[in-house]
Parts: sequence; structure tokens; C-alpha cells
Amino acid sequence: MIQLKSVSLRRGPQLLLEDADLTLLPGQRLGLVGKNGTGKSSLLAMFAGELAPDAGDIERAGGQRMATVEQETPALDTSAVDYVLEGDGDYARLNDAIRAAEAENDGMALAELYPEFETIGGFSARARAARLLDGLGFGADSIDRPVSSFSGGWRMRLNLARALIAPSDILLLDEPTNHLDLDAVFWLADWLVAYPGTLIIVSHDRDFLDHVCTHIAHIENQSLNLYTGHYSDFEEMRAERLMQNQALAEKMAKERERLQGFIDRFRAQATKARAAQSRVKALERLPVIAASHADRDDFSFYFPTPKRAPDPMVTLENVSIGYDGQPLLRDVDLQVRAGDRIGVLGANGAGKTTLIRVIAEGGDTWLGGDRFVAPGVQVGYYTQHQLDQLDPRDTPLIALERVAGNEGTTQKRRDFLGRFGFVGERVHEPIEPFSGGEKARLALALLVWKAPNLLILDEPTNHLDLAMRESLAEALQSFEGALLVISHDKSLTELVCDRFWWVRDGEAVTFDGDLDDYRRAVTERRRAHNRQQADDAAAAKSAKKAGKPDKSSWGKPRDKAGKQHERAIAKAETEVERLGEQLTAIDTALADPGLYDGEHEAEVERLQGQRDQVKARLSAAEEQWLALQEAAG
Repeated sequence: MIQLKSVSLRRGPQLLLEDADLTLLPGQRLGLVGKNGTGKSSLLAMFAGELAPDAGDIERAGGQRMATVEQETPALDTSAVDYVLEGDGDYARLNDAIRAAEAENDGMALAELYPEFETIGGFSARARAARLLDGLGFGADSIDRPVSSFSGGWRMRLNLARALIAPSDILLLDEPTNHLDLDAVFWLADWLVAYPGTLIIVSHDRDFLDHVCTHIAHIENQSLNLYTGHYSDFEEMRAERLMQNQALAEKMAKERERLQGFIDRFRAQATKARAAQSRVKALERLPVIAASHADRDDFSFYFPTPKRAPDPMVTLENVSIGYDGQPLLRDVDLQVRAGDRIGVLGANGAGKTTLIRVIAEGGDTWLGGDRFVAPGVQVGYYTQHQLDQLDPRDTPLIALERVAGNEGTTQKRRDFLGRFGFVGERVHEPIEPFSGGEKARLALALLVWKAPNLLILDEPTNHLDLAMRESLAEALQSFEGALLVISHDKSLTELVCDRFWWVRDGEAVTFDGDLDDYRRAVTERRRAHNRQQADDAAAAKSAKKAGKPDKSSWGKPRDKAGKQHERAIAKAETEVERLGEQLTAIDTALADPGLYDGEHEAEVERLQGQRDQVKARLSAAEEQWLALQEAAG
């Protein structure tokens, strides 16, 4: 259990939380939400023990193991899979001890170490690490590459995998989806639902929070309010509370006005003085309730009406796309038409960004085939690195002047920037100290100044909080040009796109379905991949048995460990069967028409919640069984 008691927290002079109370029980999955700058990450750091409260107490049950994601990844020569395995402290300790005992040929030590190694799942640990890496988007041919060979975003995925593999009772995650593609986001959400400990997560991805969380803690006005349920439940409950507060605030304002009017009228009259004084006391006792206000910042994203677009706009015929003459995608036949709203799906590394770059710019990654861009197409291309291209010495007004040239007056430019939240003297402030969200807003403003009729966005929600993402989604919904989007934010993609391309296995094709269909397709592909790996491992094991006997350097203790491993496989298989039977029983109960007569809503809700839990545990048990099977090979 974790408990906050009357906690106050500051960051420098700024008060983030005041007199906050919170109790978290084992198995609860808490989402921390609120505007940027309200203290979500600071509260997470306090949970991790990196910050102390300025007032109040934080209590944790004794002996709890905590896992967090490291923010720095050194450029190591260690392989990716070994780096992840080092995140499991027990595994690393026992593995080192076994290696030392093997080097010294110490059979007695090995006889003691092997059973302990089996108990912590050491023999299947590499397979578990490989599956984590696979789920996070690492190809099978990349897990043995050194850590130093990966870019910053991929190294953050390695750190995430280290946190996931570490045995823990409490898992703390700060924006874990930032460096993931949609496929990996789906996988991580399912993994976290099956996590048996207490989860505390900061995220601006509403669909991810909706899928994962059992509770939401909302920070606003230095207060921490806890809501039970998913993110959608939180939104409903909070909206209802805000409406109630608004009504009460209006009622109190009217009563305050009435009392003040009485006081003002009769304070000077001797016959009414005592009555007026009683009204003064009543006014002082009247609760001060602030009128509710929207979370939305004082801006809304704005896309001007584009010039009429030709149709079709961009056509690719038999196009090859890649690097250094080596195709990443072949035989691409796709077309962007006027009014299209296309979401580009696929795992990181599959070629999504390379594909849309060829559509937007052509360039040296266009290796062959025909690319036709119709006259009159005006492309607005927002890349993942757009923020890095802003000159930190510029002001928003100077940055816009660089883009606008002689177009528009200074007042017109200021008015335009104002629609993106840069008002008053903000237009004259240097960009360098701006937050990531402010820089993202400015980059989008510069993009849309010339009213493109084909908008191409690559991860536009990075650095944007939930309110800003909602503003962007609303603006994109009303955008009258064609739209091409890559985003790991499922909610935004669903809102603004009505058809999809899938980039996979060296090809880019249209996908006939919605994002729920895509999620199922990705899950099935992963399961098929795991089944194939298990089949390959079984075939290798059979071939090994058919050949010469394997003389293991671990000797008799290894034989003992092998028997223990077989028992572990049998135990895992039994668990899969048990959970499968349990799931079937729940489905049978839910199939009873009598449950849906309007009088058994609580029972239906209980069964559906139980089904979600059993399904998640079954998925985890299947993964463990497959991992044990693979390790046995």
C-alpha cells in the first residue's frame, strides 16, 4: 500500500500540491493526469523517493520492490538483450555467481545456485527479455547489437524493457508511450493490464489510460482528486462535478450579492444596524466557491481554409523507397486524393516516415518508380524533428517573419500567432526557454501560415498535453484539405482519419478496417510469430535429440535443473488450461439472456470486469508457457 497524508509539494517557489491525501492498494493501476506544469512528474519522483514532500507524509508498506525507467542510457558495448536482463537484479546476481562457479568448476556451489536460479525463472529469462524487446519493436536480429548502436529513442525503449523485466511490486512510468509506435503502444497496454503490482503512470494518451488504468488522479489548482474507473469514467464524473460546482458557485454568488445589497442599504440605519451586522457575519461564513472553468488553455489550433486542391494530389506507382540504394519498401502503389484523411500504420522501422517523406518531398530515399504531384498541391509537412529546427534565439514573431516573407502585415502576423496562444509580449520573447508544448504549437503555426491543402503530420502530439491534443484533434477534424498522419495516439488517429495504410514486411498497402481491427491484426501477427518461434524451437530440440547426445558443461546439476524446468513447463501448461476453462465459464455466464433484463447490470459489470482480468492473466500465462518452451530448446 502507498499512502499520502496531507502532503504539500513545491518546485522552487511554486506550490504544486497542497494538503493532498491518497491511498493506493496492491493491484490498482493509477493514471496521473493534469495540465503540463501541474506537478505530475514531480509527484511521480516523490513516489520514487527522489523528492521529499515539503509537508505531510508518504508511507509505503515495508519490503516493496519498486521499478522505474532510467532516463539516461550509456553508450555500452553490452548487447541489448543483456542490458535488459541486467534490469533484473536477482538474475544478474545469480548469473554472475553461476559463471564464477563454472569457471572454478565448483559443483557444490552450482548445485545450490541452479535451484535458486530456476526459482526466479532464470532459465527462461533470456526468452522473456527477447519477448519484451519484440513487443517494444526490436527485431530478432537486433537484440544482440550493442546498446551504443541504437538511437536515443530506441535506448529509451531499452530502459523501459529493463523496468518491465525487473521483479517489482510498484511500477512507476512517466510518459512511456512517447518513443513508441502504435503497435508497441498496444502491446505495452496489454502487458500493463496483466501486471500484478501497483502501477502509477503519467501519460497524455487518453486511449492508453482508458485501456490500462483502474483509477485516475487529477491534479488541478494544487489539489489531487482521485476517481475510480478508466479515463472515460473520470471525464464523466469530473464533468458532472464541474457542473454541480458551477451551479453551486452561481447560487452562492447570488446569495452573496443579496446579502451585500442588504448590508449596503441598511448598515447606516440604526433600526437595521443589528440585522445588517448579522448579514455581515453570514456573508463571512458563506463558502467561497470558484466558478468552474474549462481545462482548455487560452488558445485553439487553427487551420485556415486552403486553396482548392487538384484530384488526385499525389500518386506513387511501382515506387521503391530506401537508403543507400537498398529498398526498404518495394512496388508501392498508393494515391492521395483531395479530401483524403489517411492514417499511416505500422511498427517503427517499417518505413512509415520514409514513405511520407517521399510523398512530401521526394528526395534521395525515392529509389525508383513514378511519383506524380499535381500542379497546385501545397504541402505542409510536420516532422518529428520540427522543434529542433526552430532557432532558439528567434522570437515567435521573427520565426513567422522568416516563413511569411513579405506576406501580411505585422498586425496580421500577431493576430495569427495569437490564435495559437502567443499573445501580447509573448510574441517578442525568445523561443529557447519555451516548453516543448509551446514549441510544438509554434512549429504548427509556422506550418499552416501558407494554408497547405495537403497536411502531412509525423507524430504531431509529442510534447502536447491532453487539452492541447484535443484542440489539435478538433482543428484537424475541421481542416478542409487532405490529411496524412502518423501518430502513436490512437484517440487522435481515430478522430481525424477515416482510412488507413499499413506499412509492413517491405510493402505499403491499404488496410480495410478501423483501429480496433488493426489492433486485432497486430496481436494475431505477434501470436503467430510466437507460435512460429515455439515450433522452430521444438523442431530444433527434436533435431538435437536425433543427433549426438549433448554433453553439457553444467553436468549433473544441469540435469537436475532440466527436470525442474520440465516441471515448470508442466505447471505453466496447467495454468493455461485452468484459465482457459475459467474464461469459458465466464463467457457461458455472460451468454445468459436473463442477465440483460435491466435488473442485473451490476452482475454483468462484475462478470465483464472478471473476464478482462482472466483474459489478461491467460495472455500472460500463454506468453510464459511459450517462453519456457523456447528456453527448453
